[in-house]
Amino acid sequence: MSYGGDAVGNGVLRCQVPIKNIERELICPICKELFTHPLILPCQHSVCHKCVKELLMLNYDDSFDAGSESSVPGSPRSRVPSPSMERLDRLVRSGSVTPRVTAIPCPGCQHDIDLGERGISMLFRNFTLESIVERYRQAARAAVAIMCNVCKPPNQQEATKSCMDCKASYCNECFKLHHPWGTPKAQHEYVGPTTNFRPKVLMCPEHEMEKVNMYCEVCRRPVCHLCKLGGSHANHKVTSMSSAYKILKEKLAKSIHYLISKEDQVRTQITELDRLISQTEENGQLAEREANEHFERLFETLQERKSEMLRSIEQRFNTFRNHRFLFYQGMLENSGLVGYAQEVLKETDQSCFVQTAKQLHVRIQKATESLKTFHPSADPCFDEFVLDTSKEETLLKEICFGGDPPLIDWSHSRVYNEASICWRLSEDHLPTDHHVLEYRKYDNGVWRATDRVYGSSALVHDLEPDSRYAFRVRSCRNSMFSPYSPEVSFHTPPAPVFNFLFSDKCGFSTERLILNNRRDAVESMAGMAFLLSAERVQSGSYIGLDYIIGDTGISQGRHYWAFKVEPYSYMVKVGVASDTKLAEWFHNPRDTSSPRYDHDSGHDSGSEDACYELSQPFTLITLGMGKLFIPKASSSSSVSNANLSSGDPGNRVLPMPQRLGVCLDYDAHRVYFYDADTMRCLFERQVDCSGTMFPAFGLMGSGKVQLEEMEGRC
Repeated sequence: MSYGGDAVGNGVLRCQVPIKNIERELICPICKELFTHPLILPCQHSVCHKCVKELLMLNYDDSFDAGSESSVPGSPRSRVPSPSMERLDRLVRSGSVTPRVTAIPCPGCQHDIDLGERGISMLFRNFTLESIVERYRQAARAAVAIMCNVCKPPNQQEATKSCMDCKASYCNECFKLHHPWGTPKAQHEYVGPTTNFRPKVLMCPEHEMEKVNMYCEVCRRPVCHLCKLGGSHANHKVTSMSSAYKILKEKLAKSIHYLISKEDQVRTQITELDRLISQTEENGQLAEREANEHFERLFETLQERKSEMLRSIEQRFNTFRNHRFLFYQGMLENSGLVGYAQEVLKETDQSCFVQTAKQLHVRIQKATESLKTFHPSADPCFDEFVLDTSKEETLLKEICFGGDPPLIDWSHSRVYNEASICWRLSEDHLPTDHHVLEYRKYDNGVWRATDRVYGSSALVHDLEPDSRYAFRVRSCRNSMFSPYSPEVSFHTPPAPVFNFLFSDKCGFSTERLILNNRRDAVESMAGMAFLLSAERVQSGSYIGLDYIIGDTGISQGRHYWAFKVEPYSYMVKVGVASDTKLAEWFHNPRDTSSPRYDHDSGHDSGSEDACYELSQPFTLITLGMGKLFIPKASSSSSVSNANLSSGDPGNRVLPMPQRLGVCLDYDAHRVYFYDADTMRCLFERQVDCSGTMFPAFGLMGSGKVQLEEMEGRC
């Protein structure tokens, strides 16, 4: 049976889909059965009337239990069954009780639907869907007839008409009997036999006596004129029902026409898929044969080597057996010779004895010499046959079906609160479908995998601070995975990332310092001001540091940031400083402030030894000429390497790390300096955090500082 009705939109819809093919559209998402009196939710999804009541009842029970004794475990009331749905409806209608919860989750889109105070009565019945379900039921029943509701068995007749006003089906005789000519019933609307009866017109759920004759474009639902005049749709844009009918019908017809017009394209794609499947089967069989041939050759080679080794071992056994046989045979010969010699000794005639004994003595001497020079014919140890096949096993395991493994690019990967891991493929790699990145903590052997990655980098979120993680990646092509890349480990910072840029407002020297547009890199140039100060340098004055700070301060918590100092830099000082110290720095003239009298200048001035005994509102360490200079240790400071605390200045000079990290623990009044690549603490000390602390940098001569992009992408 085909979907009834004429073509839509003057021939727009020509193809009719058999109604049996639309069953999936007629199933309630809750009860998984054909719709029964479906209601339209505000989100335009339909649900059976009984299913909506059950959802509302369930939410009512949850709300009732949450605030009553019945929700307490072990309470006697918890075993009392909840009130029936009929009782609940009765209580609601009588006004004795109002459900506390009127919101239900839509099973189609999972959005919460608030039914308001009137609950289910606010929802429209989906009469169109009811009609389609009824036509589907009739098609499913096929030849099963609808019987007359008036005739009584056993003389019950098949119905020929159904009255939409009486909501009953009749045979011809009963219809004439109950709808006689000249009576009001003769004017009733009748249709073919059906079990689906619905009102002639759609009534407004808010105003039960009013027909819906308009369409609210805001709420996308039919409304009556009272809804428009003073109801909830008073300020909404509405249109006439005929106009909405025409517009929506044209849109639906065009959409259906578009789907039907794509049928040929879909069929072409299916044909192409069939061709690809056939081609895949042929290529798969060929690949299977070639794989069998390759592995058979490997098996044959291994079998040949195995046979050669077993033959060599067997030859060693045979050598010992032959040697033993020869010795045993010689022993028998010597035994006869000894017996013969003993008989010769019994000879008393001297001439006869001498005649025989001379030759016998030569034979006995030869036998004696052979016993003295005994050597085994072979080595009983089989060490040369003990094979180390670990390399071969590794090669066999690395037989790659999915291409060469990718390699994690350590230099472009960064790990902070989250990890940005980059990798690269070999130049001759085949195209890949996707990649999978896996990671784990070193003290936890469980690997966790990201979702499929279609680029050459991935982000891993929610990493624990001050922890070491291992990462590996592999590629997938045609459902075949490559081997894993070699593992690469990173250490997360000891504190959350502190993001800031260089400040171009507070004390920034435009004469000597150059900021890039992003304000994440600052460069010091030995320019005109430096040259003009040359005479003062010769006369004993010094060129001061040009300071620059971060644009964000710290007043609590633990924070970490990282940066890179270019190796060619002459002198760069990095660390933290309070707002009070910054005012002093930026107030002093730069051409008179000597680094010799800067407490933490990195020079052995002697004054810094005294100042280290007290907590200062700043801490700076010196980098330059490819070196990092650790300040002298004291009771208030500590260094990770015990050798650095000695008085030998050579022990206080380290190679400059590629990246340096700073961690400020404001609450503990402590600052730490790290090698940002290995997260090894190079130096720590106490600092006075009485005010707002800022990341601070000082540059003298040529130099450059590049802030790390904490949330970088490859």
